[in-house]
Amino acid sequence: MAGYARAFEAGRYAESAESFEDAAWRAAARLPNIRKPIVLDVLAFPWPVAEVDAIVCANLIHIAPWPVVPALFAGARVALRASGPVYLYGAYSIEGRHTAPSNAAFDRALRAHDPRWGVRDLAEVERVAGDEGFDLVETVEMPANNLSVVFRKRGPAVS
Repeated sequence: MAGYARAFEAGRYAESAESFEDAAWRAAARLPNIRKPIVLDVLAFPWPVAEVDAIVCANLIHIAPWPVVPALFAGARVALRASGPVYLYGAYSIEGRHTAPSNAAFDRALRAHDPRWGVRDLAEVERVAGDEGFDLVETVEMPANNLSVVFRKRGPAVS
């Protein structure tokens, strides 16, 4: 099945990677390609994964200190197969401006909770990704003023 993941393994930054609700859902779904989540701290190298086809991060980089962003791409450079994608979903600013008043309010709330958190500027994320060997290939506007952002690891395509 070209174009579909052979298996999906979630990573979480927590003491326990799988909540009771997640375990119950996974058991009820009986999907052989959904693996038990792993604990993954992107700042801790090496990552506890073998080579992967893709990396998906939803609502990560704005609810984490900035060093998580370069660590994410450094880890992805090692873990991803050649030309593999990193998909990021969340709120971003563009050229230093929030895309909506709600994102500006969200940014203030994040920084009030933890000054190391905040809505990231897409150009800064792109610069860090580029330094680690990734190119921005697609940006898609999503509901609630979020973006889907796809980076692709430089290198020959693997079939």
